Amino acid sequence: MTYNENGEIVDLNRKFFSKIGFNYLIYLICTLVFAVILMILISNTELANNPNIHVIITAISNYILPFPIIFFLMNKLDSRTLEKESLSIQRFIMYFCISFTLMIIGNIIGLAITSLIGNATQSDISNPIQTLINSSDIMMNLIIISIIGPIFEEIIFRKLLIDRTVKYGARISIILSATLFALMHGNLNQFFYAFLLGGFFAYVYMETGKVTYTILLHIMLNLIGSVLSLIVAESADAIIQGLATPFNISIVALYMMIIFLALIFGLLGLSNYKKAKLTNIKTEVELANPMKTVFLNYGMICYIGFTILIILYITFGA
Repeated sequence: MTYNENGEIVDLNRKFFSKIGFNYLIYLICTLVFAVILMILISNTELANNPNIHVIITAISNYILPFPIIFFLMNKLDSRTLEKESLSIQRFIMYFCISFTLMIIGNIIGLAITSLIGNATQSDISNPIQTLINSSDIMMNLIIISIIGPIFEEIIFRKLLIDRTVKYGARISIILSATLFALMHGNLNQFFYAFLLGGFFAYVYMETGKVTYTILLHIMLNLIGSVLSLIVAESADAIIQGLATPFNISIVALYMMIIFLALIFGLLGLSNYKKAKLTNIKTEVELANPMKTVFLNYGMICYIGFTILIILYITFGA
């Protein structure tokens, strides 16, 4: 134990995680402040009603402007360099199938819970990201949501975070990465699949030591959700209206086949990896009360509380 000048016990590990919590709180507040400023700047122009501009503002305020801030703050903390290991093509494909399956499972859980809440409160629970995707141009979705977003999110919530917490063990890093990542999304619809994917991406990053793999997985999943799903939806509408072409039928059939195969291999992969251990990760610092030390500190409580308020506002107040 360490004592301060007043003779009080200071838990340096809890203080360390508190700093992380405050760092991510500052990052989150910055994203909101930048978004408000940019929206004010275009409020009296024609750009205010352009959904593509909203996507651009989302990218600038969520990633471009606040990234140097979180990078600077996290670089002030002690970090570790993970051992590098390459994945075979077969294993990478398996990891994609697992990621896709976790996304589907998380989506089902999210839809079920938001439906229950919606029925109980007699209101629709909105998904702001999905609304943005549906209203914006496919090319914007491709560039910003499917490529720029995953690159920054994996660096911020995997590399910067895990490199600094891995000394406390794989389990703590995975849970923390998943939790902060899920809460950052700020809505119930995305929370559950973001939590599952955040945890699995943390596992992949620690196994390989290469954030490139998680970025690629993240990009592939976002492409399916923000680009391919729109193309498939258009083809499905054409089929329903009796205006389908062979191309429309082929697109829908190929999409359904990919989903089916990804789910089958993903479920098989999950059954094989449920007891997987990261033997290359050595716990340097043992915590007597891990979850209490990690989450019950001023920084983490403030971050979690702030994100919960955002989720409640979007769920019930928006």
